[in-house]
Amino acid sequence: MPWDGDGVEVAARIAAERYHAVGVDLESAVEALLRVPVSLQCWQGDDVIGFENRPGTMGGGLAVTGSYPGRARSADELRADLGLALSLLPGRHRVNLHASYGEFGGQRVDRDAIEPGHFEGWMQWACSRGVGLDFNPTYFAHPLAASGFTLAHPDASVRSFWIEHGRRARRVGSAFADATGTGSVVNVWVPDGYKDQPADRRAPRERLASAMDEVFREPMAGVVDAVEGKLFGIGVESYTAGSHEFYLGYATTRRKWWCLDAGHFHPTESVADKVSAALMFVPGVLVHASRGVRWDSDHVVAMDDALIELAREAARAEPGRVRWATDFFDASIDRVAAWVVGARNVQKAILMALLEPPGVTEAEASGDLTRRLVLQQEARGLPWGAAWDMACRRADVPRDGEWLRVVEDNRRRVRSGRA
Repeated sequence: MPWDGDGVEVAARIAAERYHAVGVDLESAVEALLRVPVSLQCWQGDDVIGFENRPGTMGGGLAVTGSYPGRARSADELRADLGLALSLLPGRHRVNLHASYGEFGGQRVDRDAIEPGHFEGWMQWACSRGVGLDFNPTYFAHPLAASGFTLAHPDASVRSFWIEHGRRARRVGSAFADATGTGSVVNVWVPDGYKDQPADRRAPRERLASAMDEVFREPMAGVVDAVEGKLFGIGVESYTAGSHEFYLGYATTRRKWWCLDAGHFHPTESVADKVSAALMFVPGVLVHASRGVRWDSDHVVAMDDALIELAREAARAEPGRVRWATDFFDASIDRVAAWVVGARNVQKAILMALLEPPGVTEAEASGDLTRRLVLQQEARGLPWGAAWDMACRRADVPRDGEWLRVVEDNRRRVRSGRA
């Protein structure tokens, strides 16, 4: 890659001097960034359709809009698109799969019968690329989820089906951990809820807690269990059994990780403020980087103030207790470009957090809140962009202004022929 003569090294030296003057080692920050993996969600590449050979609507309060050409139609195409996206990100990362993305050989395999073997192609691909794999049971887009309830369903036989699905999902996650040697986060989210005001809010939550206890009953080697709440979804606007409060209590009492999806909260809430509060009581926090816009929760991640502040809180946490994943789907734009810009924004926010001058915290500790505010604002003008270019060079990936051409070329040569 033609780095010589592009000014990156000169800009990096100037930036390093600027940061050194405020007590920050730019080189160490860049190296730290390259050690932080982000788990890319597979469902951005095919509009959350999956490979189950099952007709029907998505459901679960979810909807993908847009009809941009080039959607991945098979696991091989999806892996190729993910490989392209990963090649444009500095550092080594992970891929986040839903259970509906197994390869079933044209057979109708129901959710309560999935096996690690159905994901062998994904494991081989991940190992060949040095990529970690995370997993999610799929509690939507299924006839037994059509009522709007799964693990909280009033029918014990339906709950039993979904409990078995959750158990098998954790076994797949354990197989991922064993194959890749990097562990596997298995994140549970269910859409259960009501469109209109319920008469009984407690009973579904009692059923949900009991069912989840059954899902988690068997210890699973290499698996990090996480639980994810939501404010509401399409068709469950009035009541969500698995609310944030429910799952915070569940994660605290059962010692699970709590998943904070940045798009699942009320727009006026600070998701960043929840990180340190939760880490006082739960083993860890899984961040799903997303962006809520009005009622929708899954826009492509933008590097806005909310993301930057979330990254700062994550950077202040104890090492290993916060993990990052992306979670959005947008079919109105190039799907690969959406992955790349979203994930690179997450990485940029993490880098900005790692470059924060220590004087900010020192000023607060000394009670000098005037100095704290001034330093916080001045830090925004520091040349973090030069550090980002340096990270891209260190990882031998295109910097800003260059990577989109790679995606556009791939779209013309490879993806334009997809129906």
